[in-house]
Amino acid sequence: MQFKITSEKCTGCGTCTDVCPTEAIIIENGKAEITLGCIDCGACPRVCPEGAIKMQVSSAPVSTLK
Repeated sequence: MQFKITSEKCTGCGTCTDVCPTEAIIIENGKAEITLGCIDCGACPRVCPEGAIKMQVSSAPVSTLK
């Protein structure tokens, strides 16, 4: 699971940075950015007032068990 920030929706308010337990979200040029320290805890999308943070679904194929 990965989270993605839609920069067009992000206002840079910093609410997500306040709840991130690993301090993996930074504000850069007035927008939030998720860094490699993200542990996919899901705290940030729950608090984003703009709905700018969403779970990014992987497009990798799922292998079939035989």
